[in-house]
Amino acid sequence: MKVRKPKIVVLGAGYGGLMTVTRLQKQIGSNDAEIVLVNKNDYHYETTWLHEASAGTLHHDRVRYAITDVIDKSRVQFIQDTAEKVDLEAKKVLLKNGEVTYDYLVVALGGAPETFGIPGLDKYAFSITNVNSARQIREHIEYQFATYKVEQGEKPERLTIVVGGAGFTGIEFLGELGNRIPELCKEYDIDQTLVKVICVEAAPTALPGFDPELVEYATAQLERKNIEFRIGTAIKEATPEGIIVAKGEDETEEIKAGTVVWAAGVRGNPIIEASGFENMRGRVKVDPDLRAPGQPDVFVIGDCSLVINEEINRPYPPTAQIAMQQGELVAANLARIVQGKSDLETFTFENKGTVCSLGDDDAIGVVFGKKMTGTKAAFMKKMIDNRALYMIGGVSLTMKKGKFNLL
Repeated sequence: MKVRKPKIVVLGAGYGGLMTVTRLQKQIGSNDAEIVLVNKNDYHYETTWLHEASAGTLHHDRVRYAITDVIDKSRVQFIQDTAEKVDLEAKKVLLKNGEVTYDYLVVALGGAPETFGIPGLDKYAFSITNVNSARQIREHIEYQFATYKVEQGEKPERLTIVVGGAGFTGIEFLGELGNRIPELCKEYDIDQTLVKVICVEAAPTALPGFDPELVEYATAQLERKNIEFRIGTAIKEATPEGIIVAKGEDETEEIKAGTVVWAAGVRGNPIIEASGFENMRGRVKVDPDLRAPGQPDVFVIGDCSLVINEEINRPYPPTAQIAMQQGELVAANLARIVQGKSDLETFTFENKGTVCSLGDDDAIGVVFGKKMTGTKAAFMKKMIDNRALYMIGGVSLTMKKGKFNLL
């Protein structure tokens, strides 16, 4: 009598999902388990490169690669479809075009923009969320520049770009814009002094939680590129003409802008709430072994998971680094499960450092406890990007997609 192999289903081919699958296909034999990967697109995109594609400093095709380039097609069944809901009782995932059953499930579907209920943001602001949104932002900004001198009666707001949020994504996008705008002005014969880039941040500082000395360096460098910061200023509403911000206790101010990009918040994937997981803003506070509480067959990683940093009693920010480490651990734990072992490893985040780019040739960071700025930090950022490619796709993917213009 043939024994049925357990089926492991991984939802999402982001950093965490792909790391899980590429490790699993090496760690378990073809007779031990069936591996299924479900993803909306037939490609993976480097989320940490999207700010470059959005500004137009990197072509959008550079930020993505085919999933079939890194999975072993003889070991992994790939289903291109959108996961909409997990039926936890029936142990199946409802897809847009069907369903898939599982014995073990890994939810690694990434996040969604968090607008905090601010009116109009979902309608009138762009978000840097995927390849298509990045392409849309780039084309929209170029259209504003291309149209400025063509239309009857020049509208200065066409050349105003508002970036909501001075967190990681916002600052990195601003850095790329600082390099891209002089090129656009030259291309479309526009006086650069007419262009305004305004960053609006509700928190009392840019890059909350980052080293204050490095934050000061970053904001000073961006201000040199004519980027204006409105720190401690909350957006009250987005409109077809721009944004309305709070000014004092009862006053507001309208900032007219042809482009508004929201980069100030991420929540977990909507599937978490739709499936009835206990969650906080779409994120599951996972057990130490990364399983969902009360769901021994379901692991949750990446933007959908919430792991507490015990030192400060706050969640770790959802980064590519943490998602990849989670993917490695989940693969190891699933290998133990299918081999009949019950003792699972627990997750400990090993922070190897954080680098925030300020454009192609500048960055700030803390790596292995050392602060760095400028070209040295920018070099390190590219090394980190290349390492992520290498960990998932080895030498061939790194050579194909890596960043080798190392200043």
